[in-house]
Amino acid sequence: MIKTDVLVIGAGPAGSTAARFAAKGGAKVILMDKKSEIGSPKRCAEGVSKRTFDILELEADPHWITQEIEGVRLIAPDGTDVMITSDVVELPEAGYILERKVFDKHLAMEAGREGAEIKIKTQAKGLKKEEDGSYTVTCECMGEVYDINAKILIGADGPESHVAKWAGLKAITKPKHMESGIQFEMCNAKMERNDVLEFYFGSVAPGGYFWLFPKGDDIVNAGLAIIPEMAGDKSAYEYLVDAVNNCYALKDAQPVELNVGGDPVGGLVKEMYNDNIMLCGDAASQVNPLTGGGITSGITGGKLAGQIAAEAIAAGDCSKEFLKKYAELVDEAMGHDMDKYSKACDYLWTLDDDDLNSIAHAFRGIEFTTLGTTELVKALIKVQPKAALKLRKLFL
Repeated sequence: MIKTDVLVIGAGPAGSTAARFAAKGGAKVILMDKKSEIGSPKRCAEGVSKRTFDILELEADPHWITQEIEGVRLIAPDGTDVMITSDVVELPEAGYILERKVFDKHLAMEAGREGAEIKIKTQAKGLKKEEDGSYTVTCECMGEVYDINAKILIGADGPESHVAKWAGLKAITKPKHMESGIQFEMCNAKMERNDVLEFYFGSVAPGGYFWLFPKGDDIVNAGLAIIPEMAGDKSAYEYLVDAVNNCYALKDAQPVELNVGGDPVGGLVKEMYNDNIMLCGDAASQVNPLTGGGITSGITGGKLAGQIAAEAIAAGDCSKEFLKKYAELVDEAMGHDMDKYSKACDYLWTLDDDDLNSIAHAFRGIEFTTLGTTELVKALIKVQPKAALKLRKLFL
């Protein structure tokens, strides 16, 4: 049996960040991932804000950045659009489009450089809670089965986490809060601007939106997310094909990759920690309910989990009471925003295409001075009386 202080299952951005900061804090760490290549296949539109790198304490590296983003274009069902760019408006959430296959691998390398041991193509098959509180995880790699015993287990294994289920944590995402995401990476796209994100709202993607995220030159991520309960009999793939076929920027574009995945947008899970265990990233539903973005928030959760794990090991106390600090820090960092955005999302789901068209027309008359998720909701409150009733106390 292999023994370690901290075992992190899942080497996405949250897991690798957790492993890195746990190792940096002096803990003996193992980071494992079931994939042969960390970061592949991607399941993400690949957009992040610039503040992500402040959280990571890393400089943005051109090796894993494909495009700097300077604005957004919001498109209503009737084609009415609102273009907002950094040359006229402050964009605090402006950022980059990543190459996730490179970025994720780089984050794992950073964990390795801090001293974490990395095991790839290694799948967790089950776990056992020992009398001393530690966890023993049964692993399989290339036909070999063995056990790893860890004083602290960090589950970063994505939405509907096996780690959470095996440990009995209340971390289930309700079906109405699990988006089905699907995306083509395409070439030969002809976007109006290659440094602007495009978002299409309405019945094109029930419960979500259709996006175009430029990756430089003529390459684009074209995808959408839907809530299956709101989508009728059509699959996410059928919605995507229809959206692509009706998008002028993609009339000559060709797909070179297809990505699929679930996105938990119901806000933070009820239980993200217990004795000797923490969850981070999608496993803890650390995802913005309004945008579906989870890289920055997952990295935030991963960093906090790693830091608290190292502190617990140093203190010789891996109890629920000690690890409670992790949940408190997560709540402080993102809990209030998650709650606000979840309520805003619930409201937006009640709007039909006509409502969205009228909002877009009204938005064209607003002079924005700064633009982020909160500013957009505040603008919505100004132009939609129903929104004012539902959301004013949260955002104003």
